[in-house]
Amino acid sequence: MHDIRAIRENPAAFDAALARRGDAPMSSELLAVDEARRAKILAAETAQAEQNKASKEVGAAKGRGDEDEFQRLRALVADKKAEVAAMQGEAKELDARLTDMLARIANMPAEDVPEGADENDNVEVTRWGTPRTFDFAPKEHYEIASVAAAMDFETAAKTSGSRFVNLSKGVARIHRALAQFMIDTHVDENGLTEMQTPVLVRDEAMYGTDKLPKFGEDSYQTTNGWWLIPTSEVTLTYSVAGDILDEGNLPIRMTAHTVCFRSEAGSAGKDTAGMLRQHQFEKVEMVSVTHPDASDDEQKRMLRCAEGLLEALGIPYRTVVLCTGDMGFGARRTFDIEAWLPGQDAYREISSVSTTGDFQARRMNARFRPEGGGKPAFVHTLNGSGLAVGRCLIAVLENGQNADGTVTLPDVLAPYLGGKTTLGLDGTLS
Repeated sequence: MHDIRAIRENPAAFDAALARRGDAPMSSELLAVDEARRAKILAAETAQAEQNKASKEVGAAKGRGDEDEFQRLRALVADKKAEVAAMQGEAKELDARLTDMLARIANMPAEDVPEGADENDNVEVTRWGTPRTFDFAPKEHYEIASVAAAMDFETAAKTSGSRFVNLSKGVARIHRALAQFMIDTHVDENGLTEMQTPVLVRDEAMYGTDKLPKFGEDSYQTTNGWWLIPTSEVTLTYSVAGDILDEGNLPIRMTAHTVCFRSEAGSAGKDTAGMLRQHQFEKVEMVSVTHPDASDDEQKRMLRCAEGLLEALGIPYRTVVLCTGDMGFGARRTFDIEAWLPGQDAYREISSVSTTGDFQARRMNARFRPEGGGKPAFVHTLNGSGLAVGRCLIAVLENGQNADGTVTLPDVLAPYLGGKTTLGLDGTLS
């Protein structure tokens, strides 16, 4: 959510920031609605003052027996009361219109975000690991013999339709092991607090984390109005909604492993094979709530938390900073981590780590009280995948595949797999 006062003070800067995202200028339209809203508020306040003055004079006229003046003033009070109510109603409508307009405008990019139109203009900032050289043609995950024995799309389609999968045997256990490994690492090494949160949320939580009103079609809603979370960013971030936090308690760092749901609206024809793009998937999320002065450093910290998981798993990756035209709606700056998938001969996104500044905090009124006193200020919120479990599973399977169709698994997972290190041709672990 944008601060209309900041737009009033520097409309040109606001429009310039929108232009960096490829959006049309909005300041004139916003300020016109804001001016009309403020004019109605002022007129209502003026009429209210006149009503109050006339109300006091009614009693005086009655006391001195001036019946004509008494009747005139009483009629004036009634007229002013109706006038105030009408103008307050108009001001309320204009306020709601302005709020809705502001809620549909994307966050302003940070000054250091590269300009560009789409993913082709993203800028690589680091690369880790050397992709393995295979002495055979590497396959995509669902084509590997040992994986195909325990990854069933047909049965899932029979029960749920396309973009769902049933995992069994060793593949199901590897998937579970990856999530446990991620959570344990975040808690034991990265200092995050583990949370277990709902997957059903109200409108307010989706709105406060910028998923509504503009992107409702990207998520699923139940018949009684709950939303299925697209990520636990929603529940973790919204946990501080309406709060005034003590500065000394910042930063708040949280992590959660949840099932997530996305309609994949607009993705028809993309990644239809395998389990790269599913309607239901699992993700380990990281969320930080910070002091504004610390948010840029916190984003770098969160990025290293996610990168460290891939390094521990031995998965080559590259990290890119998204350009202005490829960033998500609520982000000020986003780093994407892309894991190497030999079956696709490409790097594919496995994590996004974003700072939203005070964009979400304004929507959900999350503030902190400065230690030295003073007016409460908005916190900054950050979120990042740490990691997408299904996509991490794909990376582990493809990078560890062998010519005979088995998969050699990362040593770091052995404690979670009963010491077993290989996925066999029948889909079981050994």
